[in-house]
Amino acid sequence: MKASGYFALTISLFAMLCSWQISAEQMKKLGSWDVHYIAFPATFLTPEVALKNGIQRSKFNGVVNISVLDTTSQQAQQVALSGVAKDLVGRQRKLDFKQVTEGDAVYYLVTIPYQNEQLYNFTIDIRHGNQQQKLKFSHTFFVD
Repeated sequence: MKASGYFALTISLFAMLCSWQISAEQMKKLGSWDVHYIAFPATFLTPEVALKNGIQRSKFNGVVNISVLDTTSQQAQQVALSGVAKDLVGRQRKLDFKQVTEGDAVYYLVTIPYQNEQLYNFTIDIRHGNQQQKLKFSHTFFVD
């Protein structure tokens, strides 16, 4: 199985087996896009997938994965993402997403360090052409 298959399998298993620890993949309709997002500990990636995507596996690193699909065609969209994650005491971390393309799939990854039971409020700007949308969500990371 190729690394991309491992990534998809890892995400699927993670969502099914660990739903008690995170919300499974979530989706928001923003304008003409379906924006799918998920946050999870980097330790849930296989070493091969983490290496391929430049992600350090650590119980203190989280991964945010975002994909943007056209609402009508469900085709992956190449967009520009930027954003911040703010913790409860107001500290902000700038998010620099890496685009990953595998066949027809396009998704965006970023890692974020955390401490046990750390809540982040994410605000992510999504832009393509004249369209601009803002994705907001919160996620609490746990050290496993």
